[in-house]
Amino acid sequence: MTAGMASPTVLLRRAGPALVLLAAVLLGWELTARALGNPNVPTFGAVLRALAGNAAVIGPALLQTLRRVLIALALAIVTMVPLGILIGRIRWLGDLADPVIDLLRPLPPPAIVPLVMLFAGTGDAAKITVIVYTAAFPILIHAIDGIRGTHPLLHTVSRSLRLSRREALWHVDLPATLPVVMTGIRLAVAAALLVAVTAEMLLSSDGIGVYLLRSQETFRIADGLAGIVAIAAVGWAVNAAFLQLDRRLLHWHYATTAE
Repeated sequence: MTAGMASPTVLLRRAGPALVLLAAVLLGWELTARALGNPNVPTFGAVLRALAGNAAVIGPALLQTLRRVLIALALAIVTMVPLGILIGRIRWLGDLADPVIDLLRPLPPPAIVPLVMLFAGTGDAAKITVIVYTAAFPILIHAIDGIRGTHPLLHTVSRSLRLSRREALWHVDLPATLPVVMTGIRLAVAAALLVAVTAEMLLSSDGIGVYLLRSQETFRIADGLAGIVAIAAVGWAVNAAFLQLDRRLLHWHYATTAE
């Protein structure tokens, strides 16, 4: 079996309790909605029927949203990982950047939408910018913390091997901080998907956020919940994909982890 990959039996054992809990929640939803008999509280079965009936609309809308999320994540990763390593390794740069990060990080992404609209309008560039802003901080902060937490012995070894600063960054700092960075990326994935939906509600004419907004405006509750279920499923799938990528890239890190 590929290094870093768990067997199907192990995966089932890990996921079993969560699947049982999910089934119990969905069953409770179905029974409660039926007991209430309120048309404003659709059953889970009704939501599934709405999901099937609106698949031709929800599918393309989700693909639009997912495309924006993946573009934004790629931009955040290729810029924030190197920047985080530099900030964490170069003291004067860290002293300069830390207050700026602490100032910008608490700002909620919707708060920057008016500013983004001034420079990027309301098209794809604006939405991707808002998502990049959201994804950047988890990745940047984890990269900084990861590099600052690197064991000093590694740098002693790199100096004894007469590695240049660039070689030490590439061969020592980057591998040492990757496990922490991957955690930041997984956090950024969830935040990016959430903010992508919000940004589409505020700025877009397409995407799953607009579908949810239209469902809300027309009081189509089952259709809106169908969109939410679809988002949850896609979010789970994307997170699972990044987790598998994490285990493939960092198989050496998980080699001593008991399966």
